[in-house]
Amino acid sequence: MELIQSFSVDHTRIVPGIFTSRTDTVGGGTVTTYDIRMKRPNREPVIDVAAMHSLEHLIATYLRNDPEWKDEVIYWGPMGCLTGFYLILKGSRSPREIYALLLGAFRSVETAETVPGTAPENCGHYLMHNLAMAKWYAAEFAAYLEANEQNDAIFAYPRTERLVTDGGQQFFDS
Repeated sequence: MELIQSFSVDHTRIVPGIFTSRTDTVGGGTVTTYDIRMKRPNREPVIDVAAMHSLEHLIATYLRNDPEWKDEVIYWGPMGCLTGFYLILKGSRSPREIYALLLGAFRSVETAETVPGTAPENCGHYLMHNLAMAKWYAAEFAAYLEANEQNDAIFAYPRTERLVTDGGQQFFDS
């Protein structure tokens, strides 16, 4: 079975950042999936589930209301491993081109007074939110992005290649 693209990233070497996960042609147009990695996989504690849920609501609302970007946003949602989010946009831009958008999104969480869409009619688990922790994680990530804006490592995945011997044995090589 072929290894999917997101599993070809060396998760032992990835740092928090903004990465292009994949680019696809859909219906004659291009869509790009971005990996918005907030935590180092397998090295840092994952994001608290309730805070992750609040960040999902807050940032999705921000992105879908941004006058410049709202028509480009297809999806914003959490990674199953709870180390970050996926953002899917129409078109193909480099991670550096969406840096300001994401920095603005995470900075917007700091001033939020409520989490949008948290009524039982709007949310599948409306009681599982933590605005205070969402603010903490958002501030931590925004400060990290600002401190590392010139660091190429926060914009380019470390890749892992799967090498297969003639005998079928698989090895990973970065």
